Amino acid sequence: MSKNNTPQSKTVTATRRPRHNSMRYVFREIIWPRRWLLFLGLILIVINRLSGLALPGASKLLIDDVIAKGDLVMMRWLLIAVTAAVAIQAVTSFALTRLLSVEAHHLIAQLRLNLQKHILQLPVAFFDNQKSGALVARIMSDAEGVRNLVGTGFVQLLGGILTALVAFIILLNINVTLTFVALVPMVLFGLISLKAFSFIRPIFRERSVINADVTGRLTETLGGIRVIKGFNAEQQESRIFAGGVDRLFSNVKKSLTSTSLVTSAATLLMGLASAAIMGIGGYYIIQNQMTIGDLFAFTLYLGFMIAPIIQMGNIGSQITEAFAGLDRMDELLKTERETDDAGRSVSLEHIKGDVEFRDVHFEYEPGKPILHGISFKAPAGSVTALVGSSGSGKTTISGLVASFLKPQQGMITVDGHDLNRLSLSSFRSHLGVVLQDDFLFEGTIRENILFARPGAGEEELRAAVEAAWVAEFADRFDEGLETVIGERGVKLSGGQRQRVAIARAILADPRILILDEATSSLDTESEKYIQQSLQKLMQGRTTFVIAHRLSTIRQADQILVIEKGRIAERGTHDQLIAREGRYFQLYTYQARI
Repeated sequence: MSKNNTPQSKTVTATRRPRHNSMRYVFREIIWPRRWLLFLGLILIVINRLSGLALPGASKLLIDDVIAKGDLVMMRWLLIAVTAAVAIQAVTSFALTRLLSVEAHHLIAQLRLNLQKHILQLPVAFFDNQKSGALVARIMSDAEGVRNLVGTGFVQLLGGILTALVAFIILLNINVTLTFVALVPMVLFGLISLKAFSFIRPIFRERSVINADVTGRLTETLGGIRVIKGFNAEQQESRIFAGGVDRLFSNVKKSLTSTSLVTSAATLLMGLASAAIMGIGGYYIIQNQMTIGDLFAFTLYLGFMIAPIIQMGNIGSQITEAFAGLDRMDELLKTERETDDAGRSVSLEHIKGDVEFRDVHFEYEPGKPILHGISFKAPAGSVTALVGSSGSGKTTISGLVASFLKPQQGMITVDGHDLNRLSLSSFRSHLGVVLQDDFLFEGTIRENILFARPGAGEEELRAAVEAAWVAEFADRFDEGLETVIGERGVKLSGGQRQRVAIARAILADPRILILDEATSSLDTESEKYIQQSLQKLMQGRTTFVIAHRLSTIRQADQILVIEKGRIAERGTHDQLIAREGRYFQLYTYQARI
């Protein structure tokens, strides 16, 4: 649509529902439905970690019994046991990755689908305040971290805790003093980690916002490359992008500083613990209170206790990032959709097309009215033209007809039914829109026309193509209707894009049609073809036309002159010319031009 009221529309925000607790949501919606899969994963990780503990025990036997006593039989059984443990570790590791990693990526795909579906059902006002690139980044990036909740990350976190507990018990059994010497730095590390993660989570959350902003601007830049080059603004855009990248780098630097602090603290504390254990263990061996095998096994078991704790720090950072992404997904998923309005319960299978405005008032911001008591009737099959200066409220009226907006006062009826009570899907299935800069998708001419009715037959498609004069230019292409038109139809001229949009509307066969500046800024030849296309499109349909070129609406059944949100004049072209009022001024001014 044209942007008559864009400054006001920017202030509209969608209603948000109360946010839920992230932990509760994760457990109820992500963990619990996959509880049996995660339980199986937990069993596999237990088997994996317990089989890993066989090596330290075997090392003690090898040093204290096999080597010291020269027992070759025991060596053979020891090697068989270690080999079996290694094989079990390999098999369980493969099974873990195959089960949980695949399910994690399946979950990510589902979350992206749910998020995209939800966003498409949000009100038009929501998109007035958003960058499309930022929304794309949120759909694709915010769900990515969830893999650590369902994938091997979550199970490894639980498995790490279990491994650390089992190793701790074994260490106590070997030497209590050495165990507590090792435990003190680990407790300190745990406290540092908890503090660090509470600091890191907001950083990850801010990173998602910055990344979405940078991606959004980059998407706009690439989409507007012709404007950028036309104004020699490449360096300006590079500076803007560089600023966003620098903000992203600063955020990453801050998070890396925090995580590296945790890692460095772990290295320092565990290093001090290792030095203490070497000294105390060496003293116990000299005093014959420990064997060499005991100290060697203790050192290996200590590694089994420390490694999961270090790993838990890394996994904790990943899970923190996942929760930050879920928080942002939650913001979108809790934004109220158009379809959440319980009052829209009336579904119409057929619509005749009688539209009536009854004392309609509308404002984008409280206290700043845009429309003041608009009342008129548009009988089925009639053409109603909306004219007036920019910002007068024409596009707002068309937005109300399309149910993109809701009036604060008054009522809009369709076939006698309150539009606010009609199911949006049932109403919009009878609605067609042709905009000034209508959107075409990357793909072929055929695909863009069939977008309105993908299941339409070849005869219906050809009829729409002929009616909209698309064949006039498509037949000149080698590929005809199979010609790829590029992003937003960039390979077509403005008039050609409009004809494709009109063909799409003809194929949709709507009962109510909105034409928003459909013939503006076109050359004479293109306008001739489009006028002929529009005449066929409007036949038998209730049509609302917004046009600056007043010569295009002379045959309208009624013309409404909108000024400052009010109907200043109404009538046919001849009636309004005879009155010599505002319409006469606009028409004669354009005629002189």
